[in-house]
Amino acid sequence: MAESAAKPVQSYYPETFERDMACTGAEWCAWLPAAIGTHHYELRESAAQVQIGGGVLQLAWQVQPPRVIALVRLPRLLVRFAFQDVAEAERLAFMQRFDLYTQRGGG
Repeated sequence: MAESAAKPVQSYYPETFERDMACTGAEWCAWLPAAIGTHHYELRESAAQVQIGGGVLQLAWQVQPPRVIALVRLPRLLVRFAFQDVAEAERLAFMQRFDLYTQRGGG
């Protein structure tokens, strides 16, 4: 049986959006370098700025109360993505890579 590569699910990313991420701040910061790839970035407390071509991505995150499902408690971060002067094709390429590096799954 041949294995297939993971295909991105999303084909469009708006200039500004928010995501509820099931991770701690420490996990998020550990994922960022690989998810960002070769793009230059500056990390600050609860924020980062990423250079993408001639534009930037502003990331900001806030710790939220954990999500509780029966006896399971999942950490949560609310992450805001704000692209400035980043073309749609560049946003798509960046975010598809970003999503592959930050997705979590079980099996």
